[in-house]
Amino acid sequence: MDWGMKNRLSKIIRPQDGRCLMLAVDHGYFLGPTERLENAAETIAPLLPYADSLMLTRGILRNCVPAERDIPIVLRVSGGTSIIGEDLSKETITTSIEEAIKLNVSCLALSIFVGSKYEHQTLASLGKLVDEGEKYGIPVLAVTAVGKEMGRDARYLGLACRVAAELGAHVVKTYYCDNFEKVVEACPVPLVVAGGKKLPEMDALKLAHDSVTHGASGVDMGRNIWQSDYPVAMVKAVKAIVHGKADVKEAYDVFLREREKSKAKEPQKIVKAISRSADFD
Repeated sequence: MDWGMKNRLSKIIRPQDGRCLMLAVDHGYFLGPTERLENAAETIAPLLPYADSLMLTRGILRNCVPAERDIPIVLRVSGGTSIIGEDLSKETITTSIEEAIKLNVSCLALSIFVGSKYEHQTLASLGKLVDEGEKYGIPVLAVTAVGKEMGRDARYLGLACRVAAELGAHVVKTYYCDNFEKVVEACPVPLVVAGGKKLPEMDALKLAHDSVTHGASGVDMGRNIWQSDYPVAMVKAVKAIVHGKADVKEAYDVFLREREKSKAKEPQKIVKAISRSADFD
């Protein structure tokens, strides 16, 4: 692995502890305006100081993340279908390697749909993307997307993760499951666990803790952070698990403390809003 590749990977997975906290905000590429991500810039801004990296599309990067912010970017480069389209697995590469280089990204990401109607198409895209990334020292993260007919068990996820690694992915994003250690053991590259649908805060923290305890290098959470009523408190709690080695109770205590701080600031926000609106009365 050359210097550039190592350098970019070190921005995604911290070499100090081998862990990562990725913030996923790429949902709109197939879902459109997602609840609490309608105004992406507003959602992202307060969370940037606490995430190790940001996973998103070029459109949101260009328009919603200030270029002055020093945050490693995991660029979503696959797409081509939507939630109302024929089949979500019918993806292709939608962003060129030249564009990724211009955007100074640290990693490229695309989904693979093992066992789907368009399995071959997505796996071929992964191989092509790895080839392009290797030319320029940019690592590739493969997302093991799971369709409606596919089970999130160790047998299926182990298969999908291993296939992704065999095709050259440098990091694989997958789901947590029972016997997750078997998935980890069979995959020779780091695994990052997806947060998935919104869970109660305690359950989401348990998911993060179980993931890193059983071998994941970290988590890539989106909805379980920014769909929380207190997203900054939540991202700090997840960070306490990933990098602070906190257990679930300790992390939840972090969430509760930070939530109270957020609540204390809320009246000030209302006062400021009223003050500003008064100028137009």
